[in-house]
Amino acid sequence: MAELEQPVLALPGGLELRPWRVSDADTLVTAGQDPAIRQWNRLVVPSPTEARKRIERMHERWRDEQSAIWAIAEPGSGQAVGLAGWGDIDLAGGSAEILYWILPAGRGRGVMAEAVKRLSQWAFDDLGLHRLRLCHAVANPASCRVAAKTGFSLEGTMRSALLHEDGWHDEHLHALVQGDI
Repeated sequence: MAELEQPVLALPGGLELRPWRVSDADTLVTAGQDPAIRQWNRLVVPSPTEARKRIERMHERWRDEQSAIWAIAEPGSGQAVGLAGWGDIDLAGGSAEILYWILPAGRGRGVMAEAVKRLSQWAFDDLGLHRLRLCHAVANPASCRVAAKTGFSLEGTMRSALLHEDGWHDEHLHALVQGDI
């Protein structure tokens, strides 16, 4: 993975998953201010300078084989409307956890489900992973719908497993295993 350039992956409707660019810094700042994103993600990006540093860390983590994070970009303009990718990558152990959020401009169109499907295919086919995790707060029904639409099976509830701005939340654990799709 470290020697490979991060690919651009096509999504239905002309959307694409592409590496984050330094020019996307304002999108990260905007996402960090969106109440729905902040509610379920520990994303606070106070300035474009901090956002550029985060984007640089995304690229470092790709090279270090720790994560693979993409911008979900609109056709034509290339404007980022979301983030999706794999964190906690364990190439030797064959596993990773999906991470994602989407801005209002991308919501309600099934974009996240398409991104998760495409990234799952990539993780199995290109990385050779065996088990993929999708975890979310029990109180976040939108993420539960994404898991169901993308074939991730609910395996259980982890009590008080996720810290959000408003405190600790129980978390659903969903998984997709090589051969499920």
